[in-house]
Amino acid sequence: MENKLKKYAFNKFSQFGEDGIIEKIFEILPKKEKYWCVEFGAWDGKHLSNTYELIKNKHWNGILIEGNSNKFQDLKRTFSTTSHAILINEFVAFEGKHTLDNIIEKANIPKDFDLLSIDIDGNDYHVWESLKKHQPRVVVIEFNPTIPSDIEFVQEKKASLNHGNSLLSLIKLGKSKGYELIATTTCNGIFVKKDLFDLFEIQDNSINAMWENYDAPRIFQLYDGTLVLTNEFKLLWHNKPVKKFDLQAVPKSLRYFGDSSSTGFIKKALRKVYYLLNPKKNYPG
Repeated sequence: MENKLKKYAFNKFSQFGEDGIIEKIFEILPKKEKYWCVEFGAWDGKHLSNTYELIKNKHWNGILIEGNSNKFQDLKRTFSTTSHAILINEFVAFEGKHTLDNIIEKANIPKDFDLLSIDIDGNDYHVWESLKKHQPRVVVIEFNPTIPSDIEFVQEKKASLNHGNSLLSLIKLGKSKGYELIATTTCNGIFVKKDLFDLFEIQDNSINAMWENYDAPRIFQLYDGTLVLTNEFKLLWHNKPVKKFDLQAVPKSLRYFGDSSSTGFIKKALRKVYYLLNPKKNYPG
């Protein structure tokens, strides 16, 4: 494994060790007199935050953006005595005047500010993709850890959806924007600008070297039409167990292989009835 920054992981306010990893990253990067961080999806600015430690205890300048009006009140209480924290109650769009670029530009933040943290449980990919005017030195961005490492998945660009994106898709987006992966936690990828990558002396930053792949289930089919999951799991947030044979496209009574059994003819007839009653499904013949 090349995810060597993970050994520095610890939490003060973050969720999966990001506080410690971020601290080590900025020990390695060239020092500056003044630091800036931006967190989008800030909530109260403290709970499971990747920037609270930087703003409160390391005295970084911060821009914290929260679209939900109720959560924004919590954010204001958290930073009521912090003059170097800029709080913005606004939803970020992917185009037009409400893009992340346009929102943070109002604060006269440097184009190459130091850290961007994106955690909005869905459209993270699209927010990063839309960032054109600013090139933060480090980007911390959430991915869906249940998607296998060889799968590219980007959720539909829709504010009402909460599907998440695969780490592989974020890696490819990062490369297209001039970034390289330097660390992962349970559900965050941490990227650095390509011209700073060599400072971390990472020989292999491929996804399989950098991520201890979550045991994401795969699916295969049997000859009779039965679908099988490779392992059981629980749904995120819902905590509902899903067993190996829970996902089926065809009822058990209609699953068979050819006409090999004595009941094959009857099952085939039932199968035709099933597809007649469900015309949107393609009848295989």
